[in-house]
Amino acid sequence: MGRRDFYDDPAAPPANSLVPAASAVVIDDDNRIVLQRRRDNEMWALPGGVMELGESVAGCAVRETLEETGLEVEVTGIVGVYSDPKHVFAYDDGEVRQEFSICVLARVRGGNIEVSDESHEVQAFTADEIAELPMVPSIRLRISDYLAGGAPAVR
Repeated sequence: MGRRDFYDDPAAPPANSLVPAASAVVIDDDNRIVLQRRRDNEMWALPGGVMELGESVAGCAVRETLEETGLEVEVTGIVGVYSDPKHVFAYDDGEVRQEFSICVLARVRGGNIEVSDESHEVQAFTADEIAELPMVPSIRLRISDYLAGGAPAVR
């Protein structure tokens, strides 16, 4: 299923759903950030996805990271809460979802990098390398908030 992101775009379709999700800034042993290149939009992104009933935010981030990257992680903090109504993503099936994601900070504790049916590349990058990668603005914002340090962002 294809996905198209819109941010503060007057041509964006109106949102018709709001779904809680979690993402993770995953740090490896060399203090690099693990990213996946998504199949649905060809952009680099943090691992993450929709929360399931009975699941915590941390549990969702751990599960999604394992599914999408092959890495086992431990959640160590919160990067921020992202719920900007100006950011929507439209899917081929007609769903237009308003952003609602809690981004956590996590450390790699095991596993091996592997691609999934949602990604075709998974790799760890330095901050300088990330600056050159194609990614949607909301993902870049989460990474910038992490790199800035300080209190969790609420956007």
